[in-house]
Amino acid sequence: MFDSLLQDLRYGARSLVRTPGFTIAAIVALALGIGANSAILSVVSGVLLKPLSYEQPDRLVTVLDKGYNGLAPGTFLDLRRQLHSFTQLGAAEYWTPAITGVAEPEKLYALRLSSDVLPMLGVSPALGRVWTTDEDATGREHEVVIGHGLWVRRFASDSNVLGKSVILDGNSYTVIGVMPRGFGFAPFWATRAELWAPLALDTRAGDYHAGSLRVFGRLKPATTIAAAQSEVTTLSSQLEQLYPGTTREVRVTDLTTQVVGKVRTPLLIILGAVAFVLLIACANVAHMLLARAARRQREIAVRVAIGATRARMIAQLLTESVLLALLGGIAGLGLAEIGVRVLAAQGASSIPRVETITLDPRVLLATAFITLLTGVAFGLAPAVRASNADLTSSLKEGERGSTEGRKNRTRSVLIASEFALALMLLVGAGLLIRSFVAMQSLNPGYDPANVLTMVVPVTGTSSSPEGKRAAFYDALLGKIRAMPGVQSASAVNHIPIGGDNWGIPFRIEGRPEPKPRDLPSASYKVVMPGYFATMRIPLLAGRDVSADDKMDAPRVVVINELLATRYWPGENPLGKRLSFGVDSSGARIWATVVGVVHNTIHGDWTAPPDEETFLPFAQQRAFLANPAGHYAYMSFALRAACAPTTKHCDPTALVPALRAAVHELDPNVPLSEVQPMSSLVDGATARERFYLMLLTAFATVAVALAAVGIYGVMSYAVSRRTHELGLRMALGARPQQLLVSVVRDGMIVAAIGGAIGVIGALAISRLMATLLFGVKATDPLTFVAVATMLGVIALVACYIPARRATKIDPLEALRAD
Repeated sequence: MFDSLLQDLRYGARSLVRTPGFTIAAIVALALGIGANSAILSVVSGVLLKPLSYEQPDRLVTVLDKGYNGLAPGTFLDLRRQLHSFTQLGAAEYWTPAITGVAEPEKLYALRLSSDVLPMLGVSPALGRVWTTDEDATGREHEVVIGHGLWVRRFASDSNVLGKSVILDGNSYTVIGVMPRGFGFAPFWATRAELWAPLALDTRAGDYHAGSLRVFGRLKPATTIAAAQSEVTTLSSQLEQLYPGTTREVRVTDLTTQVVGKVRTPLLIILGAVAFVLLIACANVAHMLLARAARRQREIAVRVAIGATRARMIAQLLTESVLLALLGGIAGLGLAEIGVRVLAAQGASSIPRVETITLDPRVLLATAFITLLTGVAFGLAPAVRASNADLTSSLKEGERGSTEGRKNRTRSVLIASEFALALMLLVGAGLLIRSFVAMQSLNPGYDPANVLTMVVPVTGTSSSPEGKRAAFYDALLGKIRAMPGVQSASAVNHIPIGGDNWGIPFRIEGRPEPKPRDLPSASYKVVMPGYFATMRIPLLAGRDVSADDKMDAPRVVVINELLATRYWPGENPLGKRLSFGVDSSGARIWATVVGVVHNTIHGDWTAPPDEETFLPFAQQRAFLANPAGHYAYMSFALRAACAPTTKHCDPTALVPALRAAVHELDPNVPLSEVQPMSSLVDGATARERFYLMLLTAFATVAVALAAVGIYGVMSYAVSRRTHELGLRMALGARPQQLLVSVVRDGMIVAAIGGAIGVIGALAISRLMATLLFGVKATDPLTFVAVATMLGVIALVACYIPARRATKIDPLEALRAD
């Protein structure tokens, strides 16, 4: 048996070498299908299937309110004391300290963690230790564990780093540990953390309002998420009764879902799409093998005549197809390796756990299985068909066998299936294109072109004290506005898209005092003069914040159109008054509405706009009890002045001058997150762009394969009908009649496949509903456009060989018989 296999392999290899055109075409088709599948399998394996790199990750959960927002310190501490479903319950709070006292100050991405969190994850430091429970308290929290990247970048991989001091926000912290390479725990935030410090909550135990904590838990071994949810629901309801309006519905979610839940469905849809590409490639190669087998009928008949059994012939032909699949699989792995690198680079800003995407052993094993299955799948039907040929007819008729009708039906089925699959893929890509166009056409409420943004934190520097902070930002704004090439500039606490979105409760003058749970709230921004003009946010009524809106001036506020129409429908909101807090005596502080601006997109690109309030930076102390903790950084925006003949210019050219201006005012103040506003806007749709790129690429490959398939089948069919067509022309048939006849045969097959594809696309497109924006899953324009495009491609693929058929010389065709 082994000798027979070796003989079949040698014969199959020689056979493939003798037909290089066929071999190369088949290998390319299979390489595209197998390579695409392996690349996407790598993404699915790394992102969705590979366990999180923590101890028993299936027992880790998050505990958040129903909007996946954070919990207040008081709520968290009560839950930790009273819940019994968890072995550990910890909290994290986002922190962006500035490291100073060095040549190049820098803003870091960090988390403050309760002492439960790092032990809960089960990841030990590469050097040193983490803090203990008694160190997780006010006055003892000045210790940090740093990430591997920060250790390399700032400490030159010094193994003696433990015990060294680092200045963060003006305070000295001691390095007590270094986490291993690749650890960057920050599952709720876009940027991986590289520093962790204790979260001291003892002085905030009575705070049930500031929902700044992300809570993590480890379930007890026998406890299910449902049981934990039941206990959490009961306790949170009790807390809501004690502190009305503070504890909303709290949900328990497994950590893996929290990390990858948003990309699971899209990635599985794309995995299904590449499976379609592989099926199309298999169908292509199958009808190539059918055509090849038809040409080898005399050879097969001779081998059968001298004693080869049918099983032996099937084994030989299957060996050739599997060998062909192996060659395609090897080429496909090369394409997959390139594809994985491209996918990791393109998805870096939109796909979680992108660092885990590799051609790992699990993917290689799956690729080997797919390759073997593919070889058998596309080779079995041609092998059985060829081995079942009529011996007498094959020996008598040679190249033009007598079973063309059945073979043509088989090829027609393959071509119809190719077109059906291609249409389904194209519909999916078309829907994503329409959705992406709808996203791009959204008016964000501002003009991002030619705008440069940056974050300037002053925490821990000589400019940090409240009296000096305003002077520093005023001086910096003045320097920026005076720079050559700057048209206008201003600052806001959180830049749209690139910043956070905080809410603040308010009261409306003259309205009844609402219950705590019904208290209205709005997103609030602290702005400096000229912000709306710099961002080109249209002012619909009233005025902008001005330099005269100082602490000793009447309190003012600018609101957006949504807030105005909700609370004063049909009325003029100018002159109305809002209150955001009370003074030291408990009296309400009222701010007069002096302006109304256009709604803006601030958070998720496709989310509806929020109600917004804009407070003057100079009056911030009048609105908030602790403004120093909230506005230790501001986000600056400047609009570059372009040449009169150009609409767009590069605002990043101003970065060196900006750094020099900041350094001149205070060398310890870092300049961070410097980027064009257009990059932030592009990043807001990066994930959708990634999905669109993938599905469009696969749909293009599918259409190309389907077009090549129908062209190949039609060309082969014409070559096999040379005698028939020549006879018909000799009997008086006009070339136009033959042209129509041949094209009609091909288009009927394509039409049947298209009809099946439309039905399949209607079913599959509904699975894509969560990926779409501004377009329905059954959008008729997309279906009509895709069907028309595929119809044109099919027509061209049929017309070329049909046109060639009309050039047949009847005498030559009859003589060839």
